[in-house]
Amino acid sequence: MKVLNLQCSQQHSFEGWFASENDFQEQLLRGLIECPLCCDKGIHKLPSAPRLNFGVYQAGEPAQDSISGSSVPPAPSVGSSEKLGARGADAMMVGMADGISPAAQATFLKALRHVVATTEDVGERFALEARRMHYGELEARSIRGQTTAREAVELMEEGIKVMPLPLLPGIKETLQ
Repeated sequence: MKVLNLQCSQQHSFEGWFASENDFQEQLLRGLIECPLCCDKGIHKLPSAPRLNFGVYQAGEPAQDSISGSSVPPAPSVGSSEKLGARGADAMMVGMADGISPAAQATFLKALRHVVATTEDVGERFALEARRMHYGELEARSIRGQTTAREAVELMEEGIKVMPLPLLPGIKETLQ
């Protein structure tokens, strides 16, 4: 198995696992590899140095780089309890355009996937369903869907809590 560090033309970095270098090149030529954040197919391989794990790393202790022997800090972990509020999502989207770290991209995708997994998609009926729940005609539940910017503003003016949320292609399905 070959693990490659990849990047799209929008500077989003991600990891790809391939059976071999030839497998990667074949999939790239066939257009099968795309960015999980923006679906860009302009993918290139980033340089990477192999790192060998001899089992000497202990949790909480810095590992030794197998080539230089220098100390390598542990990789940052992505917490399962991190949540994004309205401001967090806005800041995250601005940050991605500015080259946010892969760990932050993963956290953002994880939060969006959580929203998709725990809400009901009501599609174009979003504004109608939100109003019906707000005014007690329907039992309250977590929903997502589409509406116009004007309709979203009207919902907020009525006191209905809504939040615009970008649904990136990479969150709708399991990444392979």
